[in-house]
Amino acid sequence: MRFNELVHNWKSNDTGAITEELYSIRLPVEDAARLQALAELFPRRPPELLLADLIKVALDEVEGRFPYEKGTRVVAHDEEGDPIYEDKGLTPRFLELSRHYLKEHTKLKAAG
Repeated sequence: MRFNELVHNWKSNDTGAITEELYSIRLPVEDAARLQALAELFPRRPPELLLADLIKVALDEVEGRFPYEKGTRVVAHDEEGDPIYEDKGLTPRFLELSRHYLKEHTKLKAAG
């Protein structure tokens, strides 16, 4: 999700699925002030949901910014026939771990 989409969702008061797990954090004073400013701009969004949305945008950004590290195995060819090599960087492992923990959260929700 991009930031522009996030603001659109805030305006439309859209909410997605939320885990039962609770995370507690302490914010730097400057960030707390900016969070309060956002909460005032979007009064239908509680600060907790604003934080969840901001974390989602940040995680999407992190996922897209891991550097590509060229592996040795060819996984595809582009439209010109040139080989595309597997990514040996952090992205594949991050995606694998994300799927693993998503599956765990889904199992917990189904069981509870």
